[in-house]
Amino acid sequence: MEFDFFVSQHLYFGPGKLSRLPDLAGRYGRNLLLITGAGSFVNGPHWEPLQKGFDAAEIVVYTAQIQGEPGPDDIDEIVKRYKGRPVDVVAAVGGGSVLDAGKAVSAMLTREGSVTGFLEGVGTRTHDGRKVPFIAVPTTAGTGSEATKNAVISRTGETGFKKSLRHDNFMPDAALVDPELALGCPADITAACGMDALTQLLESLVSTKASPMTDALCTSGLQGFGTALQRCVLQDPEDLDGRSCLAYGAYLSGVTLANAGLGVVHGFASVIGGIKGMPHGKVCGTLLAAATRENITALMAQDPGHPALEKYARAGWILAGRTKEKDWASGCSLLMDLLDEWTNCFDMPKLGAFGITLAHIGPIADAAGQKNNPVHLSGNAMKKILEKRL
Repeated sequence: MEFDFFVSQHLYFGPGKLSRLPDLAGRYGRNLLLITGAGSFVNGPHWEPLQKGFDAAEIVVYTAQIQGEPGPDDIDEIVKRYKGRPVDVVAAVGGGSVLDAGKAVSAMLTREGSVTGFLEGVGTRTHDGRKVPFIAVPTTAGTGSEATKNAVISRTGETGFKKSLRHDNFMPDAALVDPELALGCPADITAACGMDALTQLLESLVSTKASPMTDALCTSGLQGFGTALQRCVLQDPEDLDGRSCLAYGAYLSGVTLANAGLGVVHGFASVIGGIKGMPHGKVCGTLLAAATRENITALMAQDPGHPALEKYARAGWILAGRTKEKDWASGCSLLMDLLDEWTNCFDMPKLGAFGITLAHIGPIADAAGQKNNPVHLSGNAMKKILEKRL
């Protein structure tokens, strides 16, 4: 048994934890740069009590907003605006895109030049890891950015990209995960975020870099996740127990992502997000079932005893709330059927709704990575995944 495992942060988890943000920020200094989304949080019930908390703690708060997935210009503009001010700590409150923006801003406040120069596969500069302390406060349960060491930055267009600013030091210094912040989150956002987290848990579980640590965390994150996602999307958006389960699973999906890496769904997502701007969670949500089916089919054909098949089967039993059945094939079949069912009942959008046509299929399939996928898929299998969701 041999593996590396990295996590370096303090996690504050549970309902009402948002109230601790002023005190937590004050441990780093009195000047806070607070990054939020376009309006749902600042117009919601938690904003005024939080402001009062900052006032009571005598915290000076600078603010910035991010709408949609952050691009290089968004990061550069915020950094330029606040670089000359005494920012002691950066906090981001929002979905995964907002957290990625906060992570990137905290890293770039210490450096000169555009963030583009430091992006993997795009720039030529290497970041030394110095940053302003960063606190992540997710309001959705999806990307797990509150537990990862990379910030995803996008530029949309036919020559666009979706790349990471990455360093071990970029993991948030603290993650404050309050499930109450997701209460009432619209069904479509809950579904897309939940399917994103589920994708990360499944891909980490069967990754070629998986370890006993990531296996244990993935298994824990999957327990109760499926029933909680169905309840919060289809029945009661105010279900706090369900929201807590989703927040827990999403956090663990970030931890396992950072340590085990991901598979073909995320390989597709980086390409599709770059050229068409399709939201990350919706790409994952629409492709997960088809990609899992192709992985399982290829594994069955190439190596019926492959350990990833046992893991897929275990995931199927856990998500369905069943005990282990007689063979792996039944568990794998159960998983594939569940994912198909959720893709349909959660109304995951087709790729065509975002302008992807048959002409895009080949180039996307060719450009998508399979770095930690449990099996290498053929070009035809890659195209089949996309065509099924076109």
